[in-house]
Amino acid sequence: MLDTALAPGRPAADECLPYYFQYIDLVPDGHVVQLLERQITESAAYLASFTPDQTLWREGPKEWNIVEIVGHLADTERVFGYRALRIARADRVMWTQVEFGDWAAAANFQRRPLGDVVAEYAAVRAAFVALLRGLDVAAWERRAPADWTLRSVRAVAYAMAGHELHHLASIRRQQGR
Repeated sequence: MLDTALAPGRPAADECLPYYFQYIDLVPDGHVVQLLERQITESAAYLASFTPDQTLWREGPKEWNIVEIVGHLADTERVFGYRALRIARADRVMWTQVEFGDWAAAANFQRRPLGDVVAEYAAVRAAFVALLRGLDVAAWERRAPADWTLRSVRAVAYAMAGHELHHLASIRRQQGR
C-alpha cells in the first residue's frame, strides 16, 4: 500500500496528453491523495452555501449551472477512476471515448437538488481515494500504452484534483465568491 507519508510525485510530460496539464498544473505541491480527500469536505462546504436559485443560474444559454457542473465532476470522476483502475491493474485494452457534454445533457442534473448531487460526487470521490490508497508502488509506476490519453494513475489523480479546482474556480468567478 502507498505510504501516506510519501507523495507519489507529479506526473511527467509523457504520462498523459498535453491537454491534461491545464488541470494538473493547477494542483499545488503535496500529496495528491490527501488533496483529493480534503477536496471532498472543502468543496461540499463551499457548495452548501448556495441557494437553490443560485445553483440553477446560468452565465449563458449554453453554459452549465452549478448543479450541472457538480454532476459533470461526478461523471468525470467515475470514468477517470475506472481508467486509473485499468492502468493500475495492467489492462491493455483501449477504452472508448466519452462525450461529457452529451452525458450532462442526458443526466438532467438541474432537476435534482444540489445537495443530492454533491453527496453523489462525494461518494464517487471517496471511492476513488480508497482505490488510490490501496495501490502499491508498482501500480503507481505502471504505464498504459502510449496511445492512451492518460498513461498513469498519477496523471489521472492529478488531473482529477485539478479538474475540480478548475470547475470550482469557474463557479467562484461566475458567482463572485
